[in-house]
Amino acid sequence: ESSPHLPAPKDVMIYSYNFRSLLRWSPVKVDRGSVLYTVHFKTGAFNQWDEMNCTRIAQTECSFPWSLKERRWTVVLRVRAELGQVTSDWVETDPFVAERNTTIGPPKVNSVTVSSDSLLISVTPPFGSEAGDLLQYHVSYWENATSTTKKETKMSNTLFKIRNLKESTLYCFRIHIELMTHSDLQLLGRQSVPECYRTTIS
Repeated sequence: ESSPHLPAPKDVMIYSYNFRSLLRWSPVKVDRGSVLYTVHFKTGAFNQWDEMNCTRIAQTECSFPWSLKERRWTVVLRVRAELGQVTSDWVETDPFVAERNTTIGPPKVNSVTVSSDSLLISVTPPFGSEAGDLLQYHVSYWENATSTTKKETKMSNTLFKIRNLKESTLYCFRIHIELMTHSDLQLLGRQSVPECYRTTIS
């Protein structure tokens, strides 16, 4: 039975980055004893609560299990506090769909090969892609001296070239990902930190 004496967890939020998701909440403070927490989930397809791998845990976060890795599923989570036999009310999250609600980080820049008129850039996407994913890399680059004029280019390969550059000139670039999923959703990722390289002399 839920008890009016044990407050429910507050600030219950799903955090999702590159499709890795977890539930977090603020700790419930009590005078005596240590509060434990239990998390349940349900999906849009089955309207019944199931246990996650977080039953009577002391931490204030719970990672999604492998069984909830489907990006298109609608998932609702709930958490409650427990102290001995006393439990708080459940606190439910809003419905969560990873394909819509995750935050995509910047791609990782592996290497940059410099020549007199181009930069050859190799990147790795920030998450493992699934069948039906279409990834595009948006590259914006500029001469460091005139950083007001930026040029944009789009690539779908993880190895690409920025061409037609001036020799012996410092160029900076930053990259972000656009993910098109097969349900025609567009997710824009966060931009990478600018990296700057000087072209060589031919």
